[in-house]
Amino acid sequence: MAIETFFILLIIAVGTAMLARLVLPHSVPGGIFSCAAVGFCGAWMGASSLFHLGPDLAGVPLFASVIGSVVFTFFFSMISGGSSNSWD
Repeated sequence: MAIETFFILLIIAVGTAMLARLVLPHSVPGGIFSCAAVGFCGAWMGASSLFHLGPDLAGVPLFASVIGSVVFTFFFSMISGGSSNSWD
């Protein structure tokens, strides 16, 4: 993975984590950093396995990365059973 790809996925993951902490009824346990790590995994999986429609930035399909990050964070928060929605 190139350094540009890493930083683009990291920016997508942090944005998704901040949005998830505000919107989702159950948050990922462990705070904003664990939520960003989950979002990074989702963005990476989305970029490597989903469709490649829309714009690319340094070879990273933006729509697929954002969708993968949002979906992975949502499902992980639902199965993890986190109850607080505060900034830890």
